Order: sequence, then structure tokens, then C-alpha cells
Amino acid sequence: MEIGAQLYTVRDFCKSLEDFSETLKKVADIGYKYVQVSGTCEFDALWLKNELEKNSLKCVLTHTATDKLKEDSVKVAKDHDVFDCEYVGLGWYDFREDDDTYCLDEFFDTYKDVAKNLKDNGKYFMYHNHDGEFKRYKNKLIIDWLAETIPESDMGFTLDTYWIQAGGADPAFWIEKFSGRVPCIHLKDFSFGRKMSVIGEGNINFDRVFKKAEAAGTKYMLVEQDDCNGEDPFVCLKRSYEYLRACGFR
Repeated sequence: MEIGAQLYTVRDFCKSLEDFSETLKKVADIGYKYVQVSGTCEFDALWLKNELEKNSLKCVLTHTATDKLKEDSVKVAKDHDVFDCEYVGLGWYDFREDDDTYCLDEFFDTYKDVAKNLKDNGKYFMYHNHDGEFKRYKNKLIIDWLAETIPESDMGFTLDTYWIQAGGADPAFWIEKFSGRVPCIHLKDFSFGRKMSVIGEGNINFDRVFKKAEAAGTKYMLVEQDDCNGEDPFVCLKRSYEYLRACGFR
């Protein structure tokens, strides 16, 4: 398994193309070879290809804007071809509690077709969880509804260790349960008070996570820390990188 950086961690340093370019260099200088592009300014696919090559980085996953996915998923796939990225992600969906169906029908009506279009164009649609997917609807967790309604061949899951734990569940268990459809996962530690932490500085049992991820066929473990609690996010990414290197990952 390879380790990478989720650029949402440093989104505040990707608000212009000039800053985005500098951020890619800083991430590469830490030692990361793989990134997920998410939360950045708008960019041209060829620009990203060139910037990645300049820094010896590979983008393995994106979180792509919902309007782009819904309006022209074929173009999304073609753009991802330019910078050689297989996995196209949806970062969040609002399963609203004021709707007794939790918007599941709305989700399926939209994203079944998106997933199929991406698959038909050589990409794999990846859904990223938060804690809301661990609510129950008709005696079944929303995340189970998602997995059972859209087949593994069309949709995978970028399981997020922090958000699974925040939902009252066990990250290692869910990685094992979704074996075969978790090519990418997010590594994010969980500390007392729902605090997001540098990997290895919180309370998640990452030894179990690593073991289950390897068995489940995970290719990329992407470090993400949405909230760095006032610390420099590049410093947080570096500490997480050093912890993962000490665990034997590269």
C-alpha cells in the first residue's frame, strides 16, 4: 500500500493556481509521492498534469464538484485521463434528517447514472463517508443502503477512519466488510472531544486498520486532517508522514 496526502488538508493554500503550485511542491518536499486533489481552486486538467509531473507526484483520486459529476460525467472522466487518475470521488452528500427517506432515492436517481458513465469511460466512482452514513433508515445503516443498491463494479468507498469512528463504528471492521471496493481510504486520527489529530496521536487502532486495509485490497492510504486545531497543516502532514514511514510505509 502507498501513502499519500489529501490536499483538502491544505485547501487554504490552494486558492489560486500560484498557491496550488507551491503547495504541491511543499507536499512533495515532505516526501509524499501520491496526492488526492480536493478543495482546491479551479484548474485545467493539462495544468495539473504538468504540475504533478514537475513535482514527481501522482494524483490517484479526486473529490469532484457535484455539478460537474451531474452535468457531464463523461467530460470529468476525460479530464481525469489527462492527468492519469483512475478514481473519481464524491466528497459529501447531505442525507438530511428532516427527510424520512434521508434522500436515498434522490441520491440513487442521480449517482447510479454518474457511476455507470464513469465506469463506461474507464473510471471508478468513489463515495466518501462522513458520520451521517451511520444513521439507520428502516433498520439498516445508510452506508449499507448505498453499498447494496449500487454494485461494487460501479462504486467504491473512500472510507474515512475518523468519520467512521465519529459515527459510532469501527474503522477496521468496515474496511474489512467492504473488501474489494476500498482501493483508497482516508487516514485521520480521532482524539477525545471529537478532535481530528495527526496519525498516531489520537486513539484509533491503526495497526488493525493497516492489516484490514491490506487484506481488503487497498492501494492508497491518504492522510487527511480537515481541522489542524490551529497548527500549520503542512507540519501536521509531515508528522503523519513520519509516523507512517516508521510503520514501514512509503
